[in-house]
Amino acid sequence: MNKGKNMPKGNELLGRAVEFALIAAIAFLPVGKVRASSGPVGATSSPGGSGQNGKGDSLTPPAQGRIPIGFLLSEGAVMIDFSGPWEVFQDVMIPGRADPPFRLYTVAETTHPIHASGGMTIIPDYNLEKAPAPKVIIIPAQSEPTAAVLDWIRKSTKNTDVTMSVCTGAFVLAKTGLLSGKAATTYHGAFVRFATQFPDIQLKRGARFVEDGNLATAGGLSSGIDLALRVVERYYGREVAQKTAYNLEYQGQGWMDRNSNQIYATTPVSTAEHPLCPVCQMDVDPATAPKSLFKGKTYYFCSQDDKKTFDAAPDKFVDAGKQR
Repeated sequence: MNKGKNMPKGNELLGRAVEFALIAAIAFLPVGKVRASSGPVGATSSPGGSGQNGKGDSLTPPAQGRIPIGFLLSEGAVMIDFSGPWEVFQDVMIPGRADPPFRLYTVAETTHPIHASGGMTIIPDYNLEKAPAPKVIIIPAQSEPTAAVLDWIRKSTKNTDVTMSVCTGAFVLAKTGLLSGKAATTYHGAFVRFATQFPDIQLKRGARFVEDGNLATAGGLSSGIDLALRVVERYYGREVAQKTAYNLEYQGQGWMDRNSNQIYATTPVSTAEHPLCPVCQMDVDPATAPKSLFKGKTYYFCSQDDKKTFDAAPDKFVDAGKQR
């Protein structure tokens, strides 16, 4: 030990000893005791609930081996949507266990290179036919899914503990039909489009994430980190999830309060001075934005794709704006 002049002394040394002892006590608690002392948060019977401690929604990890997690990717997959949860799951450490508890891999329709957001090239580990059976599926925002991708999600979800989407990955999950009649959330800028496209799904605005059975949907982007921590908690208890967040230097608390996205619960109002795209609710510049005239009113859009979506069914978006 370094005994130089900067070494703490007296009360300072005692304080640090106590601090390290507390950290060690948490780190080396047997997993069984960790789970018994603080059960996972919330209950699947109350999607999007308050996030208070509850029982009945914990997941049982295997007695041996690692939990396989498949990250489903395609062109345009948004980096933080899948890399955030990937980092969470790879950093989980279980006291008394030498090997990591999760086995992570990427899966796509083929193993040809794909380009994620920002241009990063990724070579998937497996194609749909050869991918190991996942117990957890991560679906980030990405390109339009093919019939083969949707079929893989449906078949795999029959045996998953959790199939989760992040951001507009909820659209991919919704297109499988698995979310029909259930509750879900998505990126706040996609609320109107999601609600009009999937009226049979109960959209939860203001939810950081929503759980319904073995399906879970996170809000936009960083929300996937919170849902991943929530999954860790369901498998291994709150202390393990807290330790993971601590090691990540992640100070977000959304994984312990699924209703913490309330800032996005209220839809912003479009005005003549500050018009919003009626499809994605984002700010637009009237001087350069695509526009459409409907019932004597001009609507501006973030992109030609949004304009095309609006023009196909303008009444839906106008009515949605009045209701929200």
